Amino acid sequence: MNYKKLIPRLDLERLPAHVGIIMDGNGRWAARKRRPRMYGHRAGARSVRQMVELGVELKLGYITFYAFSTENWGRPEEEVQGLLKLLKEFLAKEIAELNRQNIRVNIIGSESRLDPAYLAEIREMASPTFGNTGLTVNMAFNYGGRLEIVEGIQKLFAESRDKPELIEKLSPQAFSNYLYTAGQPDPDLIIRTSGESRISNFLLWQMAYAEIYITQTLWPDFDKAAFIEALIDFQSRERRYGGVESQ
Repeated sequence: MNYKKLIPRLDLERLPAHVGIIMDGNGRWAARKRRPRMYGHRAGARSVRQMVELGVELKLGYITFYAFSTENWGRPEEEVQGLLKLLKEFLAKEIAELNRQNIRVNIIGSESRLDPAYLAEIREMASPTFGNTGLTVNMAFNYGGRLEIVEGIQKLFAESRDKPELIEKLSPQAFSNYLYTAGQPDPDLIIRTSGESRISNFLLWQMAYAEIYITQTLWPDFDKAAFIEALIDFQSRERRYGGVESQ
């Protein structure tokens, strides 16, 4: 379906400020085509581009893509190295256009296990966009929600040695400033492709009140029309944040 035909069904004043996407199904997509898993990951990168394009068109504020988890190190070495290479290839190919579109690209995740030279390189590649003020694209790479919270506690503890009031006056809002997404709104919507019904250690702190949308579509087949369908579903829900239905 042409995605533009779906846009009139959206209330453009009630779009989510932040969308998190668990991009699942690349391997199964490739297997169905009797191709290697990296073939699916490369196809998935094209879906990332489509989501970013639509995010700009709809004037979304933030999209976080779950690109590589802390658990993904357990995959075959060839696939791990392929995913590391794919992020660099994506940045090299897309960063000029992303910058032209006023998109800010953040690499969020842990520094542990990553080669410092590799980490410096991908951050340098993203750096031309750091002053941009349009859509923020977070690439969650070497990311794990539990590790993010642990590392946030470590940062807080280190600062509190000289400022004990940081612990004494700690609030959930204040602790959010120690997470990888500091300064960003929590996601309103989490999209998970491929039909799996789990959150897979993604944005555990931030998704406390996010709406979760699960689709059977495999990530490489998730296109702009599918994204709009998720947004339409989001707008059909009543968000109560622990309260009761409105009268």
